[in-house]
Amino acid sequence: MRDKDFVEIGEIVNTFGVRGEVKLLTSTNTPEFVLQFSRLRLGDGDERRVISSRVHGGAVLVRFDGVDTPEAANLLRGTMVYARKSDAQLDEDEHFVDDVIGSRAVNDETGETFGVISDYFALPSNGVYVVRGDGGETLIPAVAEFVRGIDVGAKVVRFRVIEGLDGS
Repeated sequence: MRDKDFVEIGEIVNTFGVRGEVKLLTSTNTPEFVLQFSRLRLGDGDERRVISSRVHGGAVLVRFDGVDTPEAANLLRGTMVYARKSDAQLDEDEHFVDDVIGSRAVNDETGETFGVISDYFALPSNGVYVVRGDGGETLIPAVAEFVRGIDVGAKVVRFRVIEGLDGS
């Protein structure tokens, strides 16, 4: 399922308990992010009301309306889960990664474009942007030292460029 109004937040990897809860392994910055949603969309497009959710270890335990038994919960195992972007409460400087993919990578000092953000992946310490340009692929840590500004509307990310970072 690919719908620009929704963002992937994780995958149901198991059941939990006897009341129909599922264990959601999140793909968000923190599991707590998921707790703000009262409705979630399952991979088949079915939107479900969230009866309860709580962080348990590094995952989120979710109980959906209409899922009351371990057997019903087990049917959801392996299902991707999405949230409506407009329902998310983001801080002013936060954004969704998929809204940045395709943005121009611009040298903050010179204003020159040196590539396009083609991907993003998370490491334990920080995220990394993958920028494709004439010089090939460049990996840029998603930290304040390098990321100087993100304008989602203009599809521009400004980077502090050090020697070799822009493919030169």
